[in-house]
Amino acid sequence: MSKPIDVALIGGGIMSATLGTLLQRLEPGWSISIFESLGDIAQESSNPWNNAGTGHSALCELNYTPEKNGQIDVSKAIEVNEQFQVSRQFWSYLVDEGALPDPKAFINEVPHMSFVWGEKNVDYLRRRFEALKDHPLFAGMEYSEDAKVIRSWAPLLIPGRRKDLPIAATRIAAGTDVDFGALTRLLVGTMTDKGAKLKTDHRVIGLKRTKDGLWKIRIRHEIGGTVLEVTARFVFVGAGGGALNLLQKSGIPEIKGFGGFPISGEFLRTDNPEVVAQHAAKVYGKASVGAPPMSVPHLDTRVVNGQASLLFGPYAGFSTKYLKKGSLLDLFQALRPHNISTFLGAGLKNLDLVKYLVGEVFASRAKKIRALQEFAPNAKGSDWRLITAGQRVQVMKKDANGKAVIQFGTEVVSAADGSIAGLLGASPGASTAVPIMLTLAEKCFPDKIAEWTPKLTEMVPSYGATVGADEKVAAATLERTAAALQIQR
Repeated sequence: MSKPIDVALIGGGIMSATLGTLLQRLEPGWSISIFESLGDIAQESSNPWNNAGTGHSALCELNYTPEKNGQIDVSKAIEVNEQFQVSRQFWSYLVDEGALPDPKAFINEVPHMSFVWGEKNVDYLRRRFEALKDHPLFAGMEYSEDAKVIRSWAPLLIPGRRKDLPIAATRIAAGTDVDFGALTRLLVGTMTDKGAKLKTDHRVIGLKRTKDGLWKIRIRHEIGGTVLEVTARFVFVGAGGGALNLLQKSGIPEIKGFGGFPISGEFLRTDNPEVVAQHAAKVYGKASVGAPPMSVPHLDTRVVNGQASLLFGPYAGFSTKYLKKGSLLDLFQALRPHNISTFLGAGLKNLDLVKYLVGEVFASRAKKIRALQEFAPNAKGSDWRLITAGQRVQVMKKDANGKAVIQFGTEVVSAADGSIAGLLGASPGASTAVPIMLTLAEKCFPDKIAEWTPKLTEMVPSYGATVGADEKVAAATLERTAAALQIQR
């Protein structure tokens, strides 16, 4: 068997690309290999047409600011924004380094808006604005209940709407659209230029710890069918929805009790230049009752390969696949004696979610167009086509009280010795890849952190601190990263 590689990255998406990029700068002498089962990288959740590319910073996503006991809880929104600032700092460092020579290839200015209608929702949005407008990370947020003002921000939202219906919107002009597929390609390209190995059409089919503490990885070549084995000192499972099954194959006790609830989806998309020209924003509304957070309706500008399009959705559904190009057996293969109670308990507690998803699966195209017209009343179905979105797998686990829950977020699962780790979950996902991978590095390489801290601080100046805690620090950070990424402050 060949010499062990230092770092094996399973999955060719934004998470593996981010972790590999970080480790390559922290330990230039380490050998790194990426194994991707498909014929190219960034084809699942990192693909720009499989996600909304919001650059999640909680500027517009109302699910991050729930109402609790009559008060708007903004803690999650601030946390997510903080995380996005960490990602922006790292990307800015790579731009300055020359690793990301053209930031416009993956990030573009697109204002972020929240838009609601009805007296109750207007009252909610007004109070949300008041709770966020003075926070340093939400500086520049505007609020209006005036149809003329809102129309000037996003013209498609107003024509055809009832004039007696209360409406409100918030807007932050400094929002962004991020093409995580392009970013993944750029990061992996730089990694391979620096010596990392990329193996596409290589599917990992087995993970086993050896007596000397290494990991034996069995890999099947998807074209020739041959099976090979490599050993690695550290393994990261960044396989999106496929991470659960692979971590189960590893046999680490830390994965026991975890399950995954798959959610599929679709978007309506238009490339009609006349329609696209009337909307330059990402506009998020309120979710339907029972809808998962990732199904909050939104009308988004997307910029892919320099070309703007509009997406509306997502229309959530249910599939037993854990990946868009996965198997219908994925869900069943994840069942284990230790997690059956998790699946059953979480399912019974979320029957409203199950009902919602079943309803979405059977929703007609006409119903989907009507949902679009709640945002853009004059939208014509002939301008829009349905595209299949990426597959998402929500974390199912036992909470501190031993009760089964569905967790709408991401979670790093790692072995006690730090030799293997994987990422489960979905939103906010890609936008917070950098802080997630920094957390993973701290968990898996605790003896290295002190040595790495100067370099980490160089790459992410706020490392170990909080950007939004100080108004001057926040303003300077936003100014610096906006200049590097060539976007608005």
